[in-house]
Amino acid sequence: MALKTFRPLTPSLRFTATADFSEITKGKPEKSLIESLKRTGGRNHYGRLTSRHRGGGHKKFYRLIDWKRKRQEAAEVLAVEYDPNRSARIALIQYPDGVKSYIVAPAGLKVGSKVQSGPTAPPEVGNSMPLKNIPIGSSIHNVEIIPGRGAQLVRSAGSAAILMGLSGEYAQVKLASGEVRLVHGTCYATIGQVSNVQHENVSLGKAGRARWLGRRPHVRGMAMNPIDHPNGGGQGKSKGGGGRQHLRSPWGQLAKGYKTRQKHKPTDKFILERKKK
Repeated sequence: MALKTFRPLTPSLRFTATADFSEITKGKPEKSLIESLKRTGGRNHYGRLTSRHRGGGHKKFYRLIDWKRKRQEAAEVLAVEYDPNRSARIALIQYPDGVKSYIVAPAGLKVGSKVQSGPTAPPEVGNSMPLKNIPIGSSIHNVEIIPGRGAQLVRSAGSAAILMGLSGEYAQVKLASGEVRLVHGTCYATIGQVSNVQHENVSLGKAGRARWLGRRPHVRGMAMNPIDHPNGGGQGKSKGGGGRQHLRSPWGQLAKGYKTRQKHKPTDKFILERKKK
């Protein structure tokens, strides 16, 4: 995949860099693998706003992804598709009995190739297998935390973890954040790096393109009144951070460098090395 840039014929095109979608081989999604997705506008089931700056955007269907990969037959890759609900590309696969399924597409997966799951699968790109069966030093994604629950780690575009080693029943997995974590050896992971590697270099170029994605405008706290935000009020940019005034969220939480993870969690014993600051 490469990025597509434009001649600066308009101000918005000057800084626009979008994906060229050259790896996409099929336009419309598989009808049996989609369901309607209701937009919440950032509100929870009580109707209260819990996530700001969300609303609008294009209508989209949810693609049903197979996170567990329980079937052990080899499946053929029919197509690589765009998924508006996630940054990675997805691959449509078909099993010998005709059942189709969606998986997160790893980088380099081609139409017509075979993917397999299970302890006996060969360690090739797109194959899902228990961590204890994967060669040490391999790049992996779609990592399970609890055996049988389905992939929860390393699912976003371009991300990959490294299998560092095995110690007893557990495998040492180094995540993209730098954190080294113990994961049970029977947890499944998929070989390879997640597709759409250039996603982090995409530049929307204009505010309207963010609105198409369902992102609404932000107002800086510093530009608000003191009753509306801890950083509001004052003369000019007197509360813009630095000095005695630290940037905060509307609820007073420090916005720069404050650790939001609980200090003591039962899962701390599985973390061998903390993520890089």
